[in-house]
Amino acid sequence: MILLHSDPREHPFGVTPDPRYLYTSASHKEALASILYAIESGLGFVTLIAKPGMGKTTLLFEVLSRIGKTTNTVFLFQTISTPEDLLRALLIDLEVNDVKGTLAEMQAQLNEVVGAQGASGKRLVVVIDEAQNLSEPVLEAVRMLSNFETPRHKLIQIILSGQPQLEKTLASPQMLQLRQRISIFAHLEPLSEQEIRTYIRHRLEIFGNHAIEEVFSEQALELITRHSEGIPRNINNICLNALSLGRAIQSRTVGSKIIEEVLGDLGIRKFDSPQVIQKQLTEKTSHSVSARLPPRNDKGRVGVRSMLRAAIVIFLILIWPSFEDYRAASGGDSVHASSSATPLSIVTSPSTRSPSDTVLPSRALNRALDPQIRLVKIRQGQSLYKLCAKAYGTCRKEDLREILKMNPTIHAPSRVKPGQWISILVRPPDPTGKR
Repeated sequence: MILLHSDPREHPFGVTPDPRYLYTSASHKEALASILYAIESGLGFVTLIAKPGMGKTTLLFEVLSRIGKTTNTVFLFQTISTPEDLLRALLIDLEVNDVKGTLAEMQAQLNEVVGAQGASGKRLVVVIDEAQNLSEPVLEAVRMLSNFETPRHKLIQIILSGQPQLEKTLASPQMLQLRQRISIFAHLEPLSEQEIRTYIRHRLEIFGNHAIEEVFSEQALELITRHSEGIPRNINNICLNALSLGRAIQSRTVGSKIIEEVLGDLGIRKFDSPQVIQKQLTEKTSHSVSARLPPRNDKGRVGVRSMLRAAIVIFLILIWPSFEDYRAASGGDSVHASSSATPLSIVTSPSTRSPSDTVLPSRALNRALDPQIRLVKIRQGQSLYKLCAKAYGTCRKEDLREILKMNPTIHAPSRVKPGQWISILVRPPDPTGKR
């Protein structure tokens, strides 16, 4: 069976931040080198910014493992709501037995501990994870930690790690003093398509020297690349569930069907759902229409829908009256959607129309696209009852209600005007004559 291991608790795509599985992409390498340089050079403040799931914590563990025994480290990941919480967490992690209660007392204790470490040649590196959740008072307390220094170097090195919201917070005017003390802003960027495959190969090799081709099919890798967004945590979740499902169904490799099932279970993509299919069809149609339309005028901010609406209005104003003149000359009194229109050789200008002419409403035009709908024009002296009887041979209450339902702008059968267009349903002839 695929991916068996002597320790069943270990998995190549586990959720714990194991530094053994750290894959250093281009941005990871740059961030790692920047943070190590800042610590070795005593620059004071460093920030690490990345989206959730990009491996910030794993990278920080790697930093702490490389800085050597000459440095004491404090890793704060718990919720810190007040400056008192910050100092208390620091002192407890520094193994201070009797932590005092007031802010001033805790500051004095921290000053004593940091001074003693500095005298022995040791530096203190404080890592604050999920720093985007810190309030302004707590960030101000963090800034005050940088005041622990000697004339030659800082006694406390501080790494603020957080999501992009942290960068926005630090850019606010209230955080100007703290931002000025930050020497390096390191960022982690999503993995590229090639880096995603290298990432998966790297973790499989660390786990048990498995070749990626023996575990995932090419189609499966394409789906993982497309839907993981280059975020390592997403890659891990997809691969972890895919391997678990593959083992459960005793599949030797993970194919596209397994990935599709996992993506649906994780809510990353709902395969074959009507909503997704309808959205894809809509987008495809929209792109097709956009490709045939003139380039968009950014100054006028004219969209595809506005252009289509304008085309319909032009058709109603210029073409429809001429078509009506042609139809009237031919003796017709209705327009059937399935009938073929004779090409017009003359386009009548709107100025030549008589005041009694009525432009076909947009609702009726939309109905004309339905072959089951016929558009009929009310003549002088003709009522809705007469039109109904002429259309169906006789006019029942059901027929009248149906016509009113199809023409919501008509509030009563008697309130129709000559020249008004009415939509009626086309019915096959009734041989019994009972209609």
